[in-house]
Amino acid sequence: MFSMAFKSSIAPFHFWTPDIYDGAPTVFASYMATVIKVAVFIGFIRLFENAFGNLSSTWALWIAILIVATLLIGNITATFQQSVKRMLAYSSISHAGFMLFAVFAMNESAHEGLIIYAAGYSLATIGIFAIVAKMNDYSFEGFNGLARHQPLIALTATICLLSLAGIPLSVGFLGKFYMLKAAVLTGKYIWLVVFAVIMAAVSAYYYFRVIQAMYFKEGPDNFTGATTVEKYTMLAICALIIILGVVPGILLVHLYF
Repeated sequence: MFSMAFKSSIAPFHFWTPDIYDGAPTVFASYMATVIKVAVFIGFIRLFENAFGNLSSTWALWIAILIVATLLIGNITATFQQSVKRMLAYSSISHAGFMLFAVFAMNESAHEGLIIYAAGYSLATIGIFAIVAKMNDYSFEGFNGLARHQPLIALTATICLLSLAGIPLSVGFLGKFYMLKAAVLTGKYIWLVVFAVIMAAVSAYYYFRVIQAMYFKEGPDNFTGATTVEKYTMLAICALIIILGVVPGILLVHLYF
C-alpha cells in the first residue's frame, strides 16, 4: 500500500511530486500526472477489493485519514504557488485524494466514479499541460493577457481548468459527484464528504487565478505558438470534456456490457 501511495502522490508520501513535476519536461510531467496515477488507482481497487475486501471496516478509517491529509495538503499548498506548473503538481495531489474515495467506498458508484474521474482528470490535465509546455513563462503572470493574444488557446485552457475545478457541465464535475455519492452510500464518515466539498471550493480559487490572469489582466504574449494539428487536438480534448460531462454513459456502458 505504501508503494502505491507514494506512486500516486497520496499524503504523506507526496513530497517528491512538486519538484519532479516542476523539473521534468512538461510532456513527461503530464504522463506521470495522468497515466501512471490512474494505473496505480486501478491497482489500488484490485488489491483492496480482492485481497482486503472482508477487512473494509478495519482500513476504512485509515483511508479516510489519508483522504483528509491529501486533500488538505494538496489544496492549501496549491493556493500559495506562484508557478502554474507547481500549482498543477499540488492540484494533482488533491485529485489523488478524490480518487482515493473509490478505495474508501468500494461500491458500484465508486467503480463508475473512478472511470469518470480518471477520464475527466486525464483529459483536462493533458490539455492544460499541453498549453503550459508552449509557454515561455510558467508563472501566473506569464498567463496575463493570453485571451487577447491567443483567444482559442485561452478558451481551451479555461475549459480544462473548469473541469479540474469541478464546474457543472464538465466531466470533472461528474467525477467529483460520483466519488462523493459513493462515500455517502457507505453511510460512514459523512463529515469526510463535507470536508471534500470544502476542499473542492478551495481548489476553485487557484484555478480561477489562471482564468483571471488570461482574461482580466494585461501582459505580453508568452505563448510560443501551436500547429494546426495541436490546436485541433486541444479543441477535441475540450469537446470530450463537455460531451462526457453531459453524456457519461459513453464511458460507463462498457463497464456492464
